[in-house]
Amino acid sequence: MLNSKYDSREELCEYDLDVNLFKKFGLSVYEVVPVRKAFILCTNRGNKILKKVNYSLEELKFIYNSLNYINKSFNRTINFVTTLDGNIYTLWNNEVYFIMDLVKGRESEFSNPVDLNITSKSLAEFHKAGEGINSYVSFKSRNNCGNFIGVLKRKKEEMIFFKSISNLYEEKNEFDEVFLKNVDSNIYQAEKSIDILENSKYYKLCGEENKVVLCHHDLAHHNVIIRGDKGYFIDFDYSIIDLKVHDLCNYITKAVKNSGYHIEKAKDILNQYVKINSIDKNEMKVLYGMLAFPEDFYSISRDYYTKRKDWTLETFINRIEKKTYINEDKNQFIIEFEKLI
Repeated sequence: MLNSKYDSREELCEYDLDVNLFKKFGLSVYEVVPVRKAFILCTNRGNKILKKVNYSLEELKFIYNSLNYINKSFNRTINFVTTLDGNIYTLWNNEVYFIMDLVKGRESEFSNPVDLNITSKSLAEFHKAGEGINSYVSFKSRNNCGNFIGVLKRKKEEMIFFKSISNLYEEKNEFDEVFLKNVDSNIYQAEKSIDILENSKYYKLCGEENKVVLCHHDLAHHNVIIRGDKGYFIDFDYSIIDLKVHDLCNYITKAVKNSGYHIEKAKDILNQYVKINSIDKNEMKVLYGMLAFPEDFYSISRDYYTKRKDWTLETFINRIEKKTYINEDKNQFIIEFEKLI
């Protein structure tokens, strides 16, 4: 029996697990197991993953075409199962479904130095395989190259707007109080991040073919599968075309945030990465600027003030307290990271 992980019960309830849906892919299904936002299917052709698309068909085709490009030299990503009529998806009750082969192995653990080394080298290989993709796969809404500074400016303005909203409340709850106590320092940190990037070679790098790659863009530990001494990457729902240091920023942040933002962990990641793929000084400065942005504080503030997450007030309070508690560790991490440039 495969272990199930329930991270999104509501989304899973929206799936239509009809045997006639599986027949469109030529599959006989013996068992269905929920795992996060998808289902594992035990079938006559091995274990598969069923996913319901919550984005456009054009984006699904972007992911498929991008992975075809990557798989020419890096074949450790997902493989689509085609329908009986040769398509990578099917329409079922006005919803789009696709099926992939299940990648065998175990989820990586970023607290494990061995897994971290394997993931870092594998990411370097993955990025190397993606060089030149910008001229091969064209889809504007998934091409983030050149947009990063503008996005950070918008996020900074949103934090200022959230501050004005919170100040208007006559009766402030505990979340508002923690937010207002910390928002100015985070706005300052956002401005610092933007300034670093504006004084870097960010736009120049966006024009260099070997710096722009397919970024996974969601490098959580469970999206890296370890088999032997190799890392395999799954779940490309958020993938974009951008500078490889954008992906590195995402990965480093996820790897260090739960271990006190130890700079040695970031050094280990970069040391393993550059054994396979180079990072020059211009890229390091851009990476430094990206890491400096207070993304955690921004995201919890956005989720609360725009009601983007249906969490209890207690959950929001716990999360913002946790994020502000570790902020001092992150600030020290940023100071230490600057020395690496």
